[in-house]
Amino acid sequence: MAKMVSRTLRAAFACAVISGLGLAGAASAQNYESNARVVEGERYVPTIWIDPDGCEHWVMDDGAEGYMSPHTNRQGIPVCHPVNVCGVMNSDQLFATDSYRISAGGKATLRSFFQQSQARAYIIAGHTDSRASDEYNMRLSYNRANSVARVAAGVGANVIDVRGYGERMPKVPNTSAANMQQNRRVEIICVK
Repeated sequence: MAKMVSRTLRAAFACAVISGLGLAGAASAQNYESNARVVEGERYVPTIWIDPDGCEHWVMDDGAEGYMSPHTNRQGIPVCHPVNVCGVMNSDQLFATDSYRISAGGKATLRSFFQQSQARAYIIAGHTDSRASDEYNMRLSYNRANSVARVAAGVGANVIDVRGYGERMPKVPNTSAANMQQNRRVEIICVK
């Protein structure tokens, strides 16, 4: 099992490097492999793995087991690359204020979106504006993303991950009511 995890991490990293970072990234992956450290007879290969939603993870692969930790900046925000965001739904159209219950119209919109989309799988990410506490916004954004994921699952869509980012990844600065409305959103990432 551990060897399978290790091979999976290595394959996922190779795929992520080639697709996410281009051929220059592939060359640096070879440098990581050739610069692997040996500690007490074990070979350790430090790498960065980019998951399907574009976020980086620090990976240490010793050939038998793997260790992976999300890569965040000093403010605790995940380091992510642009990905195929195939749908952005304004939270105000789906949810009432301070709620994660989807309106009937919102459910119909989401069902239609997931039934018409050609993606193999989806990652759902919830976001908020900055008006409440960080803790509250993290919980609200995650609950809203889960509500969208339940609608997706109800029509047979394959949701592979659900995330809540709260106010940590604003689309625009939270300096006006119009900007805050843009930040209250649920993003649907299509995995082809």
